[in-house]
Amino acid sequence: MKLIRFGERGQEKPGVLINGVRRDCSGHFSDWDHDFFQEGGLEKLRTLIDSEGSTFPEVSDSARWAPSIARPGMIMCIGLNYSDHAKESGMEPPSEPVLFMKASNTLSGPYDDVSIPQNSAKTDWEVELGLVLSKDALYLPNREAAKDYIAGYCVVHDVSEREFQLERGGQWVKGKSCPGFSPVGPYLATADEIEDVMNLEMSLSVNGERRQSGNTKTMIFDPFHLVHYLSQFMLLEAGDLISTGTPPGVGLGMKPPVFLKPGDKVELSVDQLGSQKQTFV
Repeated sequence: MKLIRFGERGQEKPGVLINGVRRDCSGHFSDWDHDFFQEGGLEKLRTLIDSEGSTFPEVSDSARWAPSIARPGMIMCIGLNYSDHAKESGMEPPSEPVLFMKASNTLSGPYDDVSIPQNSAKTDWEVELGLVLSKDALYLPNREAAKDYIAGYCVVHDVSEREFQLERGGQWVKGKSCPGFSPVGPYLATADEIEDVMNLEMSLSVNGERRQSGNTKTMIFDPFHLVHYLSQFMLLEAGDLISTGTPPGVGLGMKPPVFLKPGDKVELSVDQLGSQKQTFV
């Protein structure tokens, strides 16, 4: 299944993508949120699609593509999780996952404009694979158990302001939590849709010029390890988003570094999960 959301900010509704057509599920579900996932909503949705999915109302072509999940309780991110990106950054691959958080109010739609923050000179791009939790998780016994806690996968753009992140002291969160810095979507593909999550091509271009090319096979810690690992330290909740790191090609790693400016158009994609496009303003 491919879960989508649509509608203007503050008025988003849940839907699904069936044979390339967006269909409205708001007559059956309130949103793709914690309660939906935690209470077995995916199975209820699957049953409905099998029986009457073609009768769900079509969504207007003009309707905004909203983030494919409702605002999560947490956006947890993994730093330096691609061996080739760690090399690009001049850093040793970590022995344990590097964690940081983004404010959950940074969530935005896959085609929304993104505002460059006030006083920013170093706004950067990062294509990432996102995963969404299907149920609350704490102290999972092993990596295998974690597989049952992943609802699905999506494209995430982990937009970053490098001066705020690296030159202003403190944690990375300052450079990660500016408004609109987490475009998500266009859809959430349920885990059963992805045959091999560790072999997905990823790409990102700026103004038509390829900047990032990678594959999830160079991840240091795979999604199942990450869910198990995180559950040893914190309660992960259904509907939470984990952004699993970026391959090489970020602006900070270029020589000399290159950053986004108003009017730049960024396009990014992950194999089997669709593509995004944002204009930076």
